[in-house]
Amino acid sequence: MKIRQNDKILFIGDSITDAGRDRSNKMNLGQGYPLLVAAELQAFFPEKKLTFYNTGISGDRLIDLKNRWEKDCLDINPDVVSLLIGINDTSHQISKSEETDLKEIEKFEEDYRFLLKSLSQRTDARVVLMEPFVLPYPKERMNWRRELDPRIQIVRKVARDYQTDLIPLDGLFNSAGISDGYSYYTGDDGVHPTVAGHGLIKKAWLECLKE
Repeated sequence: MKIRQNDKILFIGDSITDAGRDRSNKMNLGQGYPLLVAAELQAFFPEKKLTFYNTGISGDRLIDLKNRWEKDCLDINPDVVSLLIGINDTSHQISKSEETDLKEIEKFEEDYRFLLKSLSQRTDARVVLMEPFVLPYPKERMNWRRELDPRIQIVRKVARDYQTDLIPLDGLFNSAGISDGYSYYTGDDGVHPTVAGHGLIKKAWLECLKE
């Protein structure tokens, strides 16, 4: 992916993207990877006059994001859209103490495809899709794999079908966690990135620009 002159770059997703942003201001980037990406791009490409938006909302599932897609994505008319969603769908299903529901998985794919289809119909945006992820720490997070893995496969399939950039965060976080310790990247819950975790996402995001 290439960054172009005057690009409007939008980050959208759940709490990992939200990262404590001021939700009254879509140009407030929070304290996570969107801020880190924007800082580096603005430092290296001041001549491109880039504009950044963050419309991540903590706690969002895919259906929540779909319901606000018009207002928080399409109405911005972005040139680049970075999307990370799915871990709250996983935790919600786990909290119900039920086995994987095929209909829930099919609905996840249907809604995820809706986002990409509507985006392609309304804009010429370049897209970066990121896998939702979880680390096996604490050990109870291992139980989340049965719900998360099918959703990761859907993100991969949609990325292939729409020819988007794909950042394999689940593999990246787990590989880094094996080397450096899981809590180094997600603290005590295996989901929410530490500063190092946000740095890992930033690094992977910027590597999309080198291809």
